[in-house]
Amino acid sequence: MAFKDYFSDHAAGYASYRPHYPAAMFNWLAQQCTQQRNALDCASGNGQAAVALAPYFENIVATDASHAQLTQATPYDNIHYLCATAEQAPLKDNSLDLITVAQAAHWFDRPRFYREVDRLLVPDGVLALWCYGLFQITPEIDALILDYYQHTLGAYWPPERRHIERAYSDIGFPYSERPAPEYTMQVDWHLPQVMGYLATWSATRQFINTTGRDPLPTLEQLLTAAWGEPQQCRPIHWPLHLKVGSKP
Repeated sequence: MAFKDYFSDHAAGYASYRPHYPAAMFNWLAQQCTQQRNALDCASGNGQAAVALAPYFENIVATDASHAQLTQATPYDNIHYLCATAEQAPLKDNSLDLITVAQAAHWFDRPRFYREVDRLLVPDGVLALWCYGLFQITPEIDALILDYYQHTLGAYWPPERRHIERAYSDIGFPYSERPAPEYTMQVDWHLPQVMGYLATWSATRQFINTTGRDPLPTLEQLLTAAWGEPQQCRPIHWPLHLKVGSKP
């Protein structure tokens, strides 16, 4: 399966307008590992999850198949960024205590990726995948975003998006899953930040590339009416969906 690159052409925007995962989740993931020596964050993009893991592990490798994404990654003393696919990491057998994939496993050739995971993890090493779908603000704003997502962009979402809509319940997992706490991302954003985030959606980019039109100004008018003062910050929530298990 060829690498499907939906993000390189707007890597800078992706780095600027992505919410941050809760620190408590990474603390919990580290506690699931017998040792906290080496971790791998696959499809790391701008290194968001890798940086969050950095306080808990001695060494972290963060890989992404997009060089443009990695140019936006945050330097960190114990993180080594590599341009590589998740299905073929240039790392030694049985060398990792933890492998994470944030909001990206639906793009992978998962049978190949899971074979690679099994090669790389130490016995009892942990694999953690997670995803998030639409955010929540207020019922009125959420309804406008849902209409944009389903109707304006509906035909422009890649088919892999269905796995996120199903909260990763249908992608399979190579190990027995263990119960995980419920985590939510939260930010306080004003309307221009929300619009910047919506511009990073792959379907928004595909709509523009296909039609030559930008659908966001029309949506922004509708959202402004529901939002009020555009510079007013509102709390925004994304529930996270985790799949976690360890290699036998």
